[in-house]
Amino acid sequence: MHPAEKHFQQLTRRHFFGQTGLGLGTAALASLMPNTSVEASGNPGLPEIPHFAPKAKRAIYLFAAGAPSQIDMFDYKPKLNELFDTDLPESVRNGQRLTTMTSGQTRFPIAPSKYKFQQYGENGTWLSELIPHTAKMVDDIAIVRSVHTEAINHDPAITYICTGNQLPGRASLGAWLSYGLGSINEDLPSFVVMTPSWSGRQQAQALYNRLWGSGFLPSRYQGVALRSGGDPVLFLSNPPGVSMELRRRMLDRLEQFNERTFEQIGDPETRTRIEQAEMAFRMQSSVPELIDTSGETKATLERYGDAVSKPGSFAASCLLARRMAERNVRFVQIFHRGWDQHGNISGDLPKQCGDVDQPAWALIQDLKERGMLDDTLVVFGGEFGRTVYSQGKLTRENYGRDHHPRCFSVWMAGGGIKGGVVHGETDDFSYNITKDPVHIHDLNATILHTLGIDHRRLSYRHQGLNVRLTGVEEQHPVKEILA
Repeated sequence: MHPAEKHFQQLTRRHFFGQTGLGLGTAALASLMPNTSVEASGNPGLPEIPHFAPKAKRAIYLFAAGAPSQIDMFDYKPKLNELFDTDLPESVRNGQRLTTMTSGQTRFPIAPSKYKFQQYGENGTWLSELIPHTAKMVDDIAIVRSVHTEAINHDPAITYICTGNQLPGRASLGAWLSYGLGSINEDLPSFVVMTPSWSGRQQAQALYNRLWGSGFLPSRYQGVALRSGGDPVLFLSNPPGVSMELRRRMLDRLEQFNERTFEQIGDPETRTRIEQAEMAFRMQSSVPELIDTSGETKATLERYGDAVSKPGSFAASCLLARRMAERNVRFVQIFHRGWDQHGNISGDLPKQCGDVDQPAWALIQDLKERGMLDDTLVVFGGEFGRTVYSQGKLTRENYGRDHHPRCFSVWMAGGGIKGGVVHGETDDFSYNITKDPVHIHDLNATILHTLGIDHRRLSYRHQGLNVRLTGVEEQHPVKEILA
């Protein structure tokens, strides 16, 4: 029997509360604070990583949860105007699996985008009027129009792209990065998540913490969720009557208990608890400084738009992401919800684009101005795309679109990425990929590559298998968009 198992069998309820009573408040705090400190504090990353010289040292992922409509934003299909309200040819749909929301429809009427497209940048890239600020930076970004996935419903699809598997239990992208690369900041987590408010359809899909969880990796690697109200992180403030000096003494005593336990049973999670508590203590100073944007210039704030002054907005989150990048937080992921437009494109999609377009542009300009874009990767995209045919009622002014996993668009910018590039092509219906398909595993392999990681060599032994973020199939970074 392993010493840890023997120890837990012998641990009585009275003994448990006797040992942990003094540090209960700190333990509650620590349980929510994954360790992400640097070498001196226990997270140096793997010794063999990076596998090669990285172009990016950190990454920011702007995740549009709910699936933005590629056909209304990035994938211009002018020929569809002549086919308004005609049935999508069966030769195009080719028996594709449908969701239960449209599988009962007797018709699949083609719904051309109602939004105007125009060419921008040196390469004349077509983009929608919904994203004018993105259009201004088209020469800084690479647009991949041929991303695809097997998942057709939100929860398995977003779990798939974030963790590499449609089933829960795997480690998230940010956890893999924290595990492989370690931290470059001892006072802030290496993986931070924000879930800002949104303006579109409010009945949005739920976001589960497995999307930023550590799965089978040690718990120190999971993401820390930054809140928009109250304590930025739960239990960050000391309880009434508890001073910093008292908190320090409590932590010192708790560390003694945990070190004694570690010597007895050798459970690595015991050391994790020590490191989590220490990180939480340092965050009591570093997080308030991080979220205090009073020192930002008026010009910077205006660049992000009026919503930047609203706590919990996407604009405010993008500004905080830049501040975290300055402080060398390894990975920041912002989940913006509300992109699930099944029936009201004209009402909801402009609001969603209004939330993200200017702040995303401002983030890129901000990083560029500070000389940080060259070593900061920025990604924007969702979990799948949307159909060319309308779900439910179709008019010239309004329509809805169902889920579409066969093709969708993602853009990338910054460290390791060529600007002004469009990769991949789809057919005249934005339904099937006709050139350069990019699986979501390829996309994740590309993200890892920019950070100096060969995705085939980053694995973790779990249930007898060497598990990878990018699965067992042969996947490749998208070399055509790499700088």
